[in-house]
Order: sequence, then structure tokens, then C-alpha cells
Amino acid sequence: MQWYLAKLVYQIICGDGQHTPQFDEQLRLIASVDADEAITKAYTIGQLEEETFCNQKQQLVSWQFIAVSELYPVSDFIDGAEIYSSIREADDAAAYITFVKAKAAAISGAQTLFLPHLNSPIEHIAI
Repeated sequence: MQWYLAKLVYQIICGDGQHTPQFDEQLRLIASVDADEAITKAYTIGQLEEETFCNQKQQLVSWQFIAVSELYPVSDFIDGAEIYSSIREADDAAAYITFVKAKAAAISGAQTLFLPHLNSPIEHIAI
């Protein structure tokens, strides 16, 4: 059995779809005999997890599966091994860093973290 990391992409459509396009990219761990089977399993998961529901405003929200856009073999489970990397460009670097720090604080509990390379503490923020 081989392990793979698959990226599943969904489009989120709310109401009549007249909004900024939204996409959810999910990384899923897939166990399979080979890459072909891993892709098939990932597509099956993607299709089975499509969902349609009404939000608080009684608008129809639809998560439509688009595709499995990436597949990576995971050769070894080693402590600290890099599994996935993505480079993002942001229009506002300070806003992006603030967002990342807030997410980091939310998962760290009530602790205050200090990241020397950013020269600032991260206070706990409840989300």
C-alpha cells in the first residue's frame, strides 16, 4: 500500500452565484496500490462530498466538486518531513501576515508565541 496526498478542489456557489468566485482546496491523504487508484479514490471522495444546503439567509449554497488537481506520493512518514508547499502572492503583505498570525494563535491555545524572524509576539485570538 502506498500513501498519496491529493488536492481536491471545490467551487462554492451561494445563491445565484453573483459574488466573488470561491474555491475550497483540500489536501487529502489517500492509501492505494498505485497512483491511478489514488486518483480514482480521490475523485470518488470529491464527488461523494459535494453538498447543497441553505445558509442562515435561506440562500442555496452549493459545494461543487471540480477536480483532483494534484497528486503527490508520500514515501516516508518522517517527523518534520515536508508534505506540501505553496507560494502565495498577496496584495497586502501586512494583512496577510496578520491573518497568518491570527490563525497560528487560534491553534496554539492561550499561549503567546514569539517568532524571532517576525520580531513580534502572537497573542491568542479566539475565532
